[in-house]
Amino acid sequence: MATMAEASPPDSADPPGSRAHVSGTPRRPPLSTKAFSFAVIGVLNTAVDYVVFLGAHAVYTHVPAALAVFASLAAICRCGASETVLLIAANVTSWLVAVSGSYVLNSTITFAAESGRVLRWRDYSVFVAASIAGLIANTATLVAAAQLLLLPVWFAKALAVLASFVVNFALSHFVVFRPRGQ
Repeated sequence: MATMAEASPPDSADPPGSRAHVSGTPRRPPLSTKAFSFAVIGVLNTAVDYVVFLGAHAVYTHVPAALAVFASLAAICRCGASETVLLIAANVTSWLVAVSGSYVLNSTITFAAESGRVLRWRDYSVFVAASIAGLIANTATLVAAAQLLLLPVWFAKALAVLASFVVNFALSHFVVFRPRGQ
């Protein structure tokens, strides 16, 4: 099982036959393979995100204390109705769970060559920071679809997931898991 570490992997994946490759350092797969792996992991994490979102939304909707907090926050920030704050809270809750799972799976599978299959707090922090852009795309799409287009919440969430996929893969590939030294 991988553990969080502070050390960095080698600067780049070594070619087949080299000592590092023979010793277990994975080769860098082609971009299409990475995109496919990222998508498969994304489907799994999307299911986690979706289920946690629906659960959090249902719980928050039926807990009077939560509704009171959301109403107070909406009044303080003047940023919309309490229903908007509830949507955002449920979305952020599900995102936190899903982004953590996504980091673990993508570090050990999709970007194994770049990460050395080692989980690091620093890399996790960068992954979370980059994923915030995906969260913003996701949340903006969710709120716009549910409250401006008046789509059902379950469908608005599905559209939000699609919007964030492109942002998340691009940032993961080009920023978070780029080969070391580049």
